[in-house]
Amino acid sequence: MVFSQLSFLYLFLPVVMLLYFFASDRARNVMILVTGLLFYAWGEPFYVVVMLISTLIDYTAGRLMDRYDDRDDLRRVFLLVSVCMNVGLLAAFKYSDFIFDNINALFGSDYTNPVLLLNKAINRIAPFGLNERRVELPIGISFFTFQSMSYTIDLYRREIKVQRSFVKFAGFVSLFPQIVAGPIVRYADVAKELDHRTVSTAGVSQGFERFAKGLAKKVLLANSIGTVWAQIKDTPFEELSAVSAWMGILAFTFQIYYDFSGYSDMAVGLGRMLGFTFPENFDHPYVSTSVTQFWRRWHMTLGGWFRSYVYIPLGGNRCSTGRNIFNLLVVWGLTGLWHGASWNFVLWGLYFGVLLIMEKYVLKDILPKIPAFVRRVVTFLLVVMGWVLFDTESLGAAGSFFRAMFGANGLISEDTGYLLRTSAFIFLICILLCGTLHTRLITSVRGFVSRKVSPKGMIIARTAAVTVLEAAAVILCTSYIIGSSYNPFLYFRF
Repeated sequence: MVFSQLSFLYLFLPVVMLLYFFASDRARNVMILVTGLLFYAWGEPFYVVVMLISTLIDYTAGRLMDRYDDRDDLRRVFLLVSVCMNVGLLAAFKYSDFIFDNINALFGSDYTNPVLLLNKAINRIAPFGLNERRVELPIGISFFTFQSMSYTIDLYRREIKVQRSFVKFAGFVSLFPQIVAGPIVRYADVAKELDHRTVSTAGVSQGFERFAKGLAKKVLLANSIGTVWAQIKDTPFEELSAVSAWMGILAFTFQIYYDFSGYSDMAVGLGRMLGFTFPENFDHPYVSTSVTQFWRRWHMTLGGWFRSYVYIPLGGNRCSTGRNIFNLLVVWGLTGLWHGASWNFVLWGLYFGVLLIMEKYVLKDILPKIPAFVRRVVTFLLVVMGWVLFDTESLGAAGSFFRAMFGANGLISEDTGYLLRTSAFIFLICILLCGTLHTRLITSVRGFVSRKVSPKGMIIARTAAVTVLEAAAVILCTSYIIGSSYNPFLYFRF
C-alpha cells in the first residue's frame, strides 16, 4: 500500500466504519462502492477509469449471458468478449512496453507503443501527467481483472447466479481492503455477503486484531528487513561478496513474505470488519517440505485461480504424462508472466514449473524417504534461488548475483561484518515468526494460564492483552510510517 492509500485509511476508515455499522444493507453496498472508488482514486486518479471499464464489461457480459441463457453460442461469445477485453486491458497497460521492446530488439525496428500515443492525447486534454515514455502500471490491475473475470467464467459454467445490481457487482470489484494487492476474491466467495452480511462488534474487534497484526508484519518486519536488501541491492553485483549476497537475498526472502502476507492479513481483517469473509492467502510457506507444498501455502488465491481457470480446462492431470507436463509448464509460464512483464518473471515461473514436475514424476518415491528437516531446508533454499530471478532487473543481473552468491567476488568484504551486526536481531525475529513456533508457544502459554485462571478471568485477561498489543502495534507502525521514507508495498506492481 503506497503512502497515499495508507493515509486514506488513517483519515477516513474510522468515519466510514462508524457510518457503515449503523447503515442498512443497501446503504452499505453504496458505501462499499464509493469508498472503493475513492480509495483507488486516492493513489490513481486516472486509472480508476480502467477499473470501471473492466467492471462494466463483465457486468454487461453477465447480464447478456443471463438474458440469452438458452443460447449457448451467444453465451460463449459474451464470455469471450469479457475474457478478451480484460486480457486486452492487461496487455495494454502491463505488457505492451515489454512486447514492443522485444519486437524492436528482435527486428531492429523502432515501433512506438500505441498506448503511449494515447497517453499523449490524454495529457493534451486533461492534466493527468501520464508518462509518455513508458506505460505506467495501474496498481492492482492483475488482481481486479482476475477477480472480475472469475465472475463471467463461473457464470458461463452456471456455477453462480447472475448479479443484476450494478452497485453490488461494482462494489465486489472495488472492495477496497483487497483491491490493489489481493487476496484474489472470486465472486462466489462473497456472493451471499453482497446481499446480506452481519456487522457486529465482535467481528469488528476480530477484524481489527487481524489488521493490526498485518500492519505490524508489513511495517515493523518487512520494512525493517527490506532496508538490508535495499542497501545490498544498491551495490554493484560484480562487487558483492558471497556473504553479502546471501544476506541480501535472504533479507528479500523475508521482506516479500512479511510484506505480502502482512497486506493479506490487513485485507482479511478489514473485510471481517465490513462483514466479509475473504479467503486466506498464506499458511506458513517457509516451513514447507517440498516445492509442491510451498505453492499450496504461498499466494493460495492465485494458485487456486490458475488451477480453476487454466490448469483444469487444459486437462489438469487427467491426461497423459506428456500432456500434464505441458499443462504445468503453460500454467507456470503464465504465473511468472502474471507477476511482471519481464523474461526474469517468465523464467522464474518456469523454474518452479520444472521443480514441480521433478517432484511429481522423478522424485515422488525418493522424497518421502528423506528426513523432513532436510526437505525443509532444501525447499527453502530452492525458493530463495527463485527470488533472485524475481527481484533482479534482467537475466544478466540475475547471473551476476548468482555468481556473487557462490564466491565469484570473494567470500566476505569489509562492510559484511557491520551488516551482520546491525541486522542480526531483525533476521532472528523474522526467522522465528515465519514458522509455527510462536503460535505453539502462545497456545502453550494460553493453556497454562487457563488452568490457573477462571474462564471469565481468562477472557478479561486476553481481551486486555490483545487491546494493549493492538494499540501498541498501531502506534509503533504509525510512528514508523511518519518517520521513514522507506515504505514499499511489493505486490502493488503486479
